[in-house]
Amino acid sequence: MQTRKLGPFTVSAIGLGAMPFSMGANEKPSREQAIATVHAALDAGVTYIDTADIYAPSAEEMGHNEEIIAAALKSYGGQLDDVVVGTKAGITRGPGETWGRNASADYLRAAVEKALTILGTESIDLFQYHRPDRSLPYGEVISTFAALRDEGKIRAIGISNANIEEIDVAIEVLGDGGLASVQNEFSPTFRSSMDELKHCAEHGIAFLPWSPLGGTGKASKDMGSTFPEFAEIGEAHGVSPQQVALAWELSLSDTVIPIPGSSRPASITDSAKAADLQLSAEEIERLTAGGRGIR
Repeated sequence: MQTRKLGPFTVSAIGLGAMPFSMGANEKPSREQAIATVHAALDAGVTYIDTADIYAPSAEEMGHNEEIIAAALKSYGGQLDDVVVGTKAGITRGPGETWGRNASADYLRAAVEKALTILGTESIDLFQYHRPDRSLPYGEVISTFAALRDEGKIRAIGISNANIEEIDVAIEVLGDGGLASVQNEFSPTFRSSMDELKHCAEHGIAFLPWSPLGGTGKASKDMGSTFPEFAEIGEAHGVSPQQVALAWELSLSDTVIPIPGSSRPASITDSAKAADLQLSAEEIERLTAGGRGIR
């Protein structure tokens, strides 16, 4: 497995997005299958696992996904020294599935303490600002993250669903090397974050595409028919269109670390192989050109 830098860590070039264990378009896997999927990812060399406090079947079960990750790591029989877990906070869920934002210092501190308990660790590897709370200045929120890091509650800071201005604010508050990652939606279907991807590359910040295959439902399964060039290049290499998509994303910058969501051992095993798929310059140009006009 190729590796890439994620702040102070060296992680696998392909990560695991754990959200499908708890919510999303597909039917949720059993707890046993979810744990088996984490174990399959680890067996395949994946060392970055991405979760969040709101990944849960309902508002009453906040922390559900983090708990599955903790159980999977605890029951894994192999080596875990290099495994990095990233979680997020800042989105709220309430009665009747009402959604909101809260990035106040009190809320984030409570979220960190809960995550530390669920994950069974003394310090969270990567703590990410999930979505901007527009009621608060962005820099003020990032200062809270910096304080949590300085107190040893978290080891690295990431932001998610951020534009270039917000990335620059985080860089200014945290200083050089202080912002470990930016996690935005990016895939062959959704390329609107290309500017943010390039901006991260210029600053040496890891860029973590979420839904890198277009989502966990129909979009991912239909990638080969939606984008025939991915299917044709995959056929030439004897691999899936999904592998080609992830390899293409990896080719865009050595700061890119896709985190495909998986709910089956077979799917993350296939995705992990993308790290070893070498695409030619002509293939990369064809895949990039094939998405022009896509949002």
